[in-house]
Order: sequence, then structure tokens, then C-alpha cells
Amino acid sequence: MRLGVLDIGSNTGHLLVFDAHDGAAPLPAYSHKEPLRLAEHLDDAGDVTEKGRDALTDFVASSVVVAEDKGCEEVVGFATSAVRDAGNSQSVLDHVHELTGVRIDVLSGEDEARLTFLAVRRWFGWSAGRLSVFDIGGGSLEIAGGSDESPDVAWSVPLGAARLAREYFANGRPDEADLKQLRRKIRAEIARDAGQLLRAGRPDKAAATSKTFRSLARICGAAPAGDGALVPRTLPMKDLAYWIPLLVSMTGDELSVLPGVSLSRAHQVVPGALVAEACMDIFGLEELEICPWALREGVILERIDKIGLVESAVTGGSTV
Repeated sequence: MRLGVLDIGSNTGHLLVFDAHDGAAPLPAYSHKEPLRLAEHLDDAGDVTEKGRDALTDFVASSVVVAEDKGCEEVVGFATSAVRDAGNSQSVLDHVHELTGVRIDVLSGEDEARLTFLAVRRWFGWSAGRLSVFDIGGGSLEIAGGSDESPDVAWSVPLGAARLAREYFANGRPDEADLKQLRRKIRAEIARDAGQLLRAGRPDKAAATSKTFRSLARICGAAPAGDGALVPRTLPMKDLAYWIPLLVSMTGDELSVLPGVSLSRAHQVVPGALVAEACMDIFGLEELEICPWALREGVILERIDKIGLVESAVTGGSTV
């Protein structure tokens, strides 16, 4: 069957159309996205502004047309940190539903981490052993770990690259004192609950997902996206540590021409790099393996699993 996953993130609205069925990897068939930057469309009270609400509504409406044109039988919509943390999230989503007919569910931070972990587990398989997974989004950092398809621990920290860029880089590059303050904040937030993951011991594989990690890996020498998803990509700690002082010294225009970095996300590179470095340092990781599957794939995999269970129940299961 053909399904659409509508992902309303802190940076981007993304409709990804998948061809999917039980027992097979979901195959991306079409992509439609726009840079909504909802994390930057918040007022002083933390509410989504009217401009942000209208941009979201317009994007969802256009996504409905695309999904219908591409033959989707179902569209699964979800929103993450920027909408989750907004004080007026319910009224915004009610407005979207009223005008588009699409009901968007708000994922909790724990669910976001859990579903991302599911996607990474399916990508690497059981041979990966105990997994630790890190995902830097626009509004939050998700961390999860475990040996099964469902993580033993999963939590979210408000350390997204767009959030930190808005708080610390709104007026340009911060001075040395502000950077030190940001670094302390990041490490204190991550370390607060780090014991949840550390108590299980060193993972057999540590993996990372998201645009931020992919961009950092590319800056540090990983293969470009055009080489395909099956090419192994890593983010080594020593290379990231080498690059961070250089990134801090660069202007936005200089950052935007680095491999893997777009102009619209250049201002998020430094805060994202500081979060990535803190994760690797606090959890004692020499490198992170970049996984091409992330939250969207986790959502569609869980949906496929549920469809398979319903079909099995209706047919009474398989017979021998």
C-alpha cells in the first residue's frame, strides 16, 4: 500500500510518500517539503504566531493535494518539539484540521525518541547488539538505548539546534563568554539524565540520525548524499573536536558553503556541533555511525506493524 507521512518539525514540514507492506523496508516514492521554521515563529509567550499557523496550514493543505495525486491510501501526520512546546498548540492544530481535514498528532519527546530508535534498530538489525541512538532536531535532542526494538530508556532534552540558535545566535555570533555559557548549559542538560543510558554499560553500536548529524558528518569528511544510503558514514569525535573552533570562527556565509550545509540552516551548525560533541563526550563515544532512517521511518514502520497485526487478527493468523 502507499502511505504518506506528514512530519511537522521545528525546521521543516515534510510529506514523504512511502510504498510499504509488512515484511519489507518502506520505499520512499516521493518527497514534498517546505522550510516552515516553526521554532522561529514563536512569540514571547512561546505561542505559535499567526504567521506560523498560517504557513503550517498552507503546507498541510498542499500536502493533502500531493498525497492524493500520488495515490496515498492514508496520511499519518505528526508534530514534534516546536508544536509540542507551544502554549497554543491545540488551537493551532484545531485550525489546521478545520481547514484541511488533517488531524496532526503531537508526539511526546519520549515517543519521538522511541520511534527513532525503532527505525535505527530496523536499519542496522539485531547484529548491532545494544544500541545507543542520538537525534538532534530543531527543537530537541532525543536519546534512547536498548537491546530490543523498543528501547529500555528514551528521553528528550530541549537542546534542538534551531532552539539554541534562536536563544544564543539571534544577534549574530555570540562572544566567548556566551559560548562558554551555552556549552555549560548543553552539558548540564545532557548529564542530568545520562545515568539512564550509562548504567547499561558501553553500547555495541552508537548511532545518530537527523540533518544536523548528517551535516556534521559531511563536514568531517563523510560521503555525500548522492553516493546513496548504503554507504557507511560516521562522525568521529576527534574530527568534530578539530572542526568546532573553525566553525565558531566562521560567518554565516562561510558556514553555508561547507559540504552538507544549506544557507537556511547555517546558523544552526555551531549549536548543533556543540550538542553533538557533548553527547559523544559525556557518553564516552569515539564515533557515531550515521543512520539514514529516523523518526519518519519509525512512524511508518510502527504503522505497518499495526496494519499487519489487524490483518492477522482478521484472517485468524497464518496456517501451516
